[in-house]
Amino acid sequence: MATPSLDRSTSLLDAWKVLGVTSLAIFAASLDSTVLFVAFPSIRATFPTVSVAQLSWVLNAYTIVFAAFLVFAGGLADFIGRRKTFLIGVTIFTLASVLCGLASSPALLISARVLQAIGGVLITPASLALVLSAFPHSKRATAVSLWGAVGAIAAAVGPSLGAAIVQTAGWRWAFFLNLPVGIVTIGLGRQILSESRQTDSRKISDLFGVLLSIVAIGLIAFATVQSSEWGWNNRLTLLSLAGGELRWDCFSIAPVRVEAPAIDLKLFQNANYRFANLATFVFYIVFTAIFFGFVLFLTQVWGYSTLNAGLAITPGPLLVAVIAPFAGRIAVCDGGHRVLLVPGGILLAIGGFYLLTQAGTTPAFRTIWLPSTILIGMGVGLTLPILSSAAVHDLPPTQFAIGSAVNQVIRQLGSVFGVALVVVLVGKTSSQTALVVFDRLFLVPIVGGLLISALSFNIQTQRSNSMRGK
Repeated sequence: MATPSLDRSTSLLDAWKVLGVTSLAIFAASLDSTVLFVAFPSIRATFPTVSVAQLSWVLNAYTIVFAAFLVFAGGLADFIGRRKTFLIGVTIFTLASVLCGLASSPALLISARVLQAIGGVLITPASLALVLSAFPHSKRATAVSLWGAVGAIAAAVGPSLGAAIVQTAGWRWAFFLNLPVGIVTIGLGRQILSESRQTDSRKISDLFGVLLSIVAIGLIAFATVQSSEWGWNNRLTLLSLAGGELRWDCFSIAPVRVEAPAIDLKLFQNANYRFANLATFVFYIVFTAIFFGFVLFLTQVWGYSTLNAGLAITPGPLLVAVIAPFAGRIAVCDGGHRVLLVPGGILLAIGGFYLLTQAGTTPAFRTIWLPSTILIGMGVGLTLPILSSAAVHDLPPTQFAIGSAVNQVIRQLGSVFGVALVVVLVGKTSSQTALVVFDRLFLVPIVGGLLISALSFNIQTQRSNSMRGK
């Protein structure tokens, strides 16, 4: 009678191995994003003749491609196999990381980042699907929580680790670091991972819709970023905006005419899903803008080194990693998700207001920076892990996967416009105008935080009276 128990133990051990292998790749991909915010001033110093607007595509090219192909990549993994997709993704991501580190020009760096995004977008849905298929149903919630926590840990250690790497070895080693991680992941993955696929998956998402979304998002982001140099009334800016809007309209119509659309817009008929995703979009604009912008503020206004700037930013992400697990448990209480989201947005606004009214040109870490970082970190901790859960809370099981994927796409789109917003606000900072320019940046968490709270107030996920006794 001991054999079934032994088999279950062995199977569960294998499942934990799958989680470990996939987590390596997710950690590398998540770490890469946060490290680049810290490394951006050093990259800019390497290419001094290139404008901030142009160089911002080192960040945005990755995010746009990742967002546009995410849903498609999930369908591809189901169709050709999750193990195969994951290993191909890790291989592309690793090789592209090496190309990023070797890039001798911004154009080559941006091109390599596009290739890196293709690898990253193949990794993400395939890794989650591998974890889900490896664990028994009773253990899946724990496994998925740990899988998701890997990204939070990467965000927490990213600023300090990235700053240390950039300060001691240069920004190129932020990319080269992915090489040994990739080699280990591929080697272990070939031994540990088993192939799985969605047996009834005959179609993958509409490729034409994917291409439309890339062009639409790219043109709108391009117009926003370049407006800092061209001006909003410039003919090229207006043409880019018009072209992006036209292609987005075509993309919006496309789901009605294809059987497997890139993004099914019917999801947004659900009020909770609609408001949660609007709040998600605003949140990631705020989150990316302050993360990216704070690095520039600390290095340009307070004169911090890259290492000190990374260390100064670290308390916020660390606080998020501590708060996030507890926030997830509270969200299932009778009050629903908004009992966390509404105060979370308000804390973001208070943290931004404190910086706006107190921060000057003289560094004051303990009295100004640390308190504001704690407030903002608490706000992020109450919103970051909850928005995704709130978005899919009321969706039927058949729409859970696609609903989660679309929510991730919206997160990436928010990040694109967060970077673009920083470029517009601080792209042409001089020593005489630095504080005034960054005061505008500090308005972002104030306005965005209040808007997140207002949108979240409409999210109705609390349990009904009839359910409380169950």
